[in-house]
Amino acid sequence: MAGRIRQADVDEVKARTNIADIIGERVALKPAGVGSMKGLCPFHDERSPSFNVRAQAGFYHCFGCGESGDVYTFLRQMDHVSFTEAVERLAGRIGYSLHYEDGAAAPETSGRARLYAANAAAAEWFRAQLSIPEAEAGRSFLGGRGFDAAAAAHFGVGYAPKGWSNLRDALKAKGFTDDEMVAAGLLSQGQRGVYDRFRGRLIWPIRDVTGQVIGFGARKLYDDDQGPKYLNTPETIIYKKSQVLYGLDLAKRDVSRQHRVVVVEGYTDVMACHLAGITTAIATCGTAFGSEHITVLRRVMGDSDVSGEVVFTFDPDAAGQKAALRAFSEEKRFSAQTYVAVAPGGLDPCDLRVQRGDGAVRALLEAKAPMFEFVIDQRLAGYDLATVEGRVGALRAAAPIVADIRDPALRPGYTRVLARKLGLELGEVRSAVERAARSGASRHPSAPAAAPASAPPAAAGDGTVAAPPAPRVTLASLPRTADVALERDAIMGVLQYGHAVDAAILDPALALPFEHPALEAVRRAVVEQPDRTRIGWSGAAVEAVREPYRTLAAELLTADFPARTEAGAIASTADLARRLRLRVIEREKSELLRHIQRVAPDSDGGRAVRLRLRELDRERARLVAE
Repeated sequence: MAGRIRQADVDEVKARTNIADIIGERVALKPAGVGSMKGLCPFHDERSPSFNVRAQAGFYHCFGCGESGDVYTFLRQMDHVSFTEAVERLAGRIGYSLHYEDGAAAPETSGRARLYAANAAAAEWFRAQLSIPEAEAGRSFLGGRGFDAAAAAHFGVGYAPKGWSNLRDALKAKGFTDDEMVAAGLLSQGQRGVYDRFRGRLIWPIRDVTGQVIGFGARKLYDDDQGPKYLNTPETIIYKKSQVLYGLDLAKRDVSRQHRVVVVEGYTDVMACHLAGITTAIATCGTAFGSEHITVLRRVMGDSDVSGEVVFTFDPDAAGQKAALRAFSEEKRFSAQTYVAVAPGGLDPCDLRVQRGDGAVRALLEAKAPMFEFVIDQRLAGYDLATVEGRVGALRAAAPIVADIRDPALRPGYTRVLARKLGLELGEVRSAVERAARSGASRHPSAPAAAPASAPPAAAGDGTVAAPPAPRVTLASLPRTADVALERDAIMGVLQYGHAVDAAILDPALALPFEHPALEAVRRAVVEQPDRTRIGWSGAAVEAVREPYRTLAAELLTADFPARTEAGAIASTADLARRLRLRVIEREKSELLRHIQRVAPDSDGGRAVRLRLRELDRERARLVAE
């Protein structure tokens, strides 16, 4: 039986890994307060960013859906890998050698690591084959489209030789089994056994957003190849074509910085755009652009307002127009403005670059037209606008498009555009748009009815009635009182900056019970942590908080602390700790002052009270002076 990874190694790998770097490969993160970053949640679809990452604590939390955890949790949730595989992946990333409790290798639990390894080995082998004599057809194909050896190397383009078992034999020599290669989509299963899926084709590696090879796209080169023009990896446990965008691994940094993405139709179009300076170009992989692609792009773009741009390039033929209309039906989910760029003469970006140069590709993108205007024109094209009947029919067809525009600042402008194109009065067109908006709202209600606040308890299998789970406590649900605010801010500061505050200041304050039960549960978990200087201690404290208070603890760890600088936050945390102790002193002092009214001044009780009051005044003065 293989052993577990030593806990010391697990902690060391986490300590050396910046969680913001790992999450930042999937989500565009922006600064959001001292020591905090924010982006669109990768675990649920949202319009405004509510996903907070605190790199110092190595922790993330979504204030929308409640997902939270450390870097290992993130990888396990996003990539569906085991805990062991998550640790091994991060260890490999930083070049750290892991040790196992019995000296053996770690157990494989999902098989994903082997599929990634098989695809990586295949990509390396394909690249090497591009230089063999047989690959002349592939090199000629690339050269004819303006791609030299450097361009091929940059995109990892390779060649699959003719034959039935070339790749299989090469990977078997590296220790991969037929079952693993079939599972990775590298081999196909026939009646006579397994054989290479890709043969006599030019190969493009398809990578996920982190840069790992998950599949391949292959173009036919020879006339005797009876297969399709393009052949892709089939669906596997790591390759889901509805979620994959070719070139996003190369484009993501500029997509995040520029808040702009260009959607093209093929691998060579992506290459042409990047080489022409349009480094935000991506393409789908053998499937239409859909809602899951939008979800991926929105996270990378940080698509939370209308300042971004999404540009679709389509052929001007019927198929291209159909693709544009299909993209329009999905584009409503973008917050960014969407455009269509149609090349002159029916040229795609690759052909345009070959015939007219890099400048023509850049000009194509600059000459983009708003998606709404493009779709309106497509709708109007089927009507004879010279007749009354044609104009009325066209108005009925195009009004819903204008009604669907989310941005209230844009809708009046497009209403005027439609009126101008139809040659109708603005009031008539505006009324049609308003009717279409009302009709659309009735057909597509914004949200299902909410469940009742207190649903009846469900019956258990034995007939007994199970108590409903207690509702989650969140920051928003805390009472708005001065005492709760003090406890909230103090424990928030300890979770976020407790490692930097003198224990002599914090420990006496943390030893004092809190009044609010949820905040008291968090305080207890913090007190139980043996070392606040250890990386990840605050995340461990959050995990130790009992339900239904764990969500509150996660929010306290990741919420924006009210300070402008880290030094200010540390000082504020220390001050809040003092205020907790002062609160106890003031309350005891108030109680003693009430008590002294009821005892004789010269009695033993009166003298004891006055002595204690003097001690409290000295203790208070000492705290204030710290």
